Amino acid sequence: MHMLNLGILAHVDAGKTSLTERLLHSVGVIDEIGSVDDGNTQTDSLALERQRGITIKSAVVSFAIDDITVNLIDTPGHPDFIAEVERVLSVLDGAVLVVSAVEGVQAQTRVLMRTLQRLRIPTLVFVNKIDRCGARYDRVLEGISTRLTPAIVPMGGVADPGTRDARFTPFDDAGLQALVLDLLAEHDDELLAAYVEGRVSYDRLRAALVRGTREALVHPVFFGSAMTGAGIAELICGVEELLPSAEGDADGPVSGTVFKVERGPAGEKIAYARLFAGTLRTRDRLTFRDGEEGKVTAISVFDQGSAAREEAVVAGRIGKLWGLNDIRIGDILGVSRKSTADEHYFSPPTLETVVVPRRSADKGALHLALTQLAEQDPLINLRHDEVRKEISVSLYGEVQKEVIQATLADEFGVAVVFRETTPLCIERPLGTGAAVEFNKKDPNPFLATVGLRIDPAPVDSGVEFRLEVELGAMPYAFFKAVEDTVKETLGQGIHGWQVTDCTVTMTHSGYSPRQSHAHQGFDKSMSSTGADFRGLTPLVVMSALREAGSQVYEPMHRFRLEAPADTLAAVLPVLAHQRAVPQTTEIRGASCVLEGVVPVAEVHELERQLPGLTRGEGELECAFDHYAPVVRGEIPDRPRTDLNPLDRKEYLLNVTRRVGS
Repeated sequence: MHMLNLGILAHVDAGKTSLTERLLHSVGVIDEIGSVDDGNTQTDSLALERQRGITIKSAVVSFAIDDITVNLIDTPGHPDFIAEVERVLSVLDGAVLVVSAVEGVQAQTRVLMRTLQRLRIPTLVFVNKIDRCGARYDRVLEGISTRLTPAIVPMGGVADPGTRDARFTPFDDAGLQALVLDLLAEHDDELLAAYVEGRVSYDRLRAALVRGTREALVHPVFFGSAMTGAGIAELICGVEELLPSAEGDADGPVSGTVFKVERGPAGEKIAYARLFAGTLRTRDRLTFRDGEEGKVTAISVFDQGSAAREEAVVAGRIGKLWGLNDIRIGDILGVSRKSTADEHYFSPPTLETVVVPRRSADKGALHLALTQLAEQDPLINLRHDEVRKEISVSLYGEVQKEVIQATLADEFGVAVVFRETTPLCIERPLGTGAAVEFNKKDPNPFLATVGLRIDPAPVDSGVEFRLEVELGAMPYAFFKAVEDTVKETLGQGIHGWQVTDCTVTMTHSGYSPRQSHAHQGFDKSMSSTGADFRGLTPLVVMSALREAGSQVYEPMHRFRLEAPADTLAAVLPVLAHQRAVPQTTEIRGASCVLEGVVPVAEVHELERQLPGLTRGEGELECAFDHYAPVVRGEIPDRPRTDLNPLDRKEYLLNVTRRVGS
């Protein structure tokens, strides 16, 4: 039995979940097709998914096509849930990208296709809704070719588009050969030679199409309707013939990836994992993330529409694992795979908001609930403000706020409100700064010597900690305490934003050796402890950062705006007011395409104004691009959530009672 882990991806409302229902019905897994509108689909199990008619969490169902077991993963389409899609991509063998025959290629479709191509994931394109009024065959094909990729192979035509009788008509051998020979020959030297010599058989052409698809060089395009079932049989045949089966050595060392974590009825963690190699059995001990270890207490494997308890999960399959209490999304199980599929390509969240319980008595419950939600989505970062007793959560967009609000109410019984959404900025050092505090010398009240130098580093390099002192100069635990505290302290720079892209070098170290009195135990007042280094390091870090200086950078999106050319005069002043900078302008007939950059803080207002400026015809596509220095207006400050090492007196009063005179 062969395995295929297949992802269904699309922009919102293209019909992914409806296609999943139709596929499950066509292969005999379900007797009745669920409806997104009625909220009774197989994969949208969350209450809010059923209410909104959108997919929020990825879901897995399984079915068989002849001798192939397909694990079908339905993913969210709304850009606010791109983190869900990112995790699914790391476990796929192939994908079906769904495009609406009415709306055509959308902004999210382009984001997904670029990523599928970058990861070289074999992808079929399914044009859905050919039965809907406004469906156009030629227009959609042209849009796919110009806006997604020219390397497409239409697998047939459409009869009676835009009607309930619309149907997909596969091309015959001669028709397919005429369409795809030139495209396939670009990637296949043997086929090109046979073409020149006039000896290309249909079987050879078909084999070249299979090979080109599996190598992600070409993308066959199918047409149909998830509602009527048109074209579904042909799509299923395409999945079976054109996409590659999962590979993996079942006898090798265990290697897998966790792409989803949920809580069971009793609150236990359940990890969804794709196994790339080896065999994982119940009661096996498993290593993951920096040497963590856990024992698998139960396993379920997806088969024929649902997950059934099994004793083992083998390479190529997806399993649900119980017993790994410390597991997190993105963890590598066993041996790490050195593959581009393990890397993250989507940007982190660039927005933040404060979550406030409607009842003050729910503060503890809110903290617990948000912690569990963050476990399920590692790109939702929590920020705890112990001073104001508040929690901030990072976001991709406004829709996420509604999802979090509904989830907290439905699953945890906690009603919340949100404050205004603000952009998440960062800080980078402007130059080099250094500071040192010596043990037993005023004004240092800690039994520790710490000297640090902060230097700028390349963009996107993060924070690197180095030593210019001998590692044996003091116990390793003290060095570790300094390193951990440096990285924690740089979570809030001079203006309160995370400091990144810098190298921190320890230049001085020193400690008071363990002291004891006769007939008495260890004397803390005369001996250095880890607390001394953890207490002193924030003061040294912020002194060095002050000397280096820091610049606040705001997140910037790259935008692509397509609108009627005659609305350009109205659009440009608004773009300027929202601090958007068009970099290219192209007139395409009656349309105008502008590309440039815009601050994330201005995107929501630009989206709000665009329909009125363009008679509802404007299309805005945005994606995170880079961080840019804040050069206009006030430098944004973020309220601190620590004990404020920028104010030495206040900090020392809060951290230690051992204050020097």
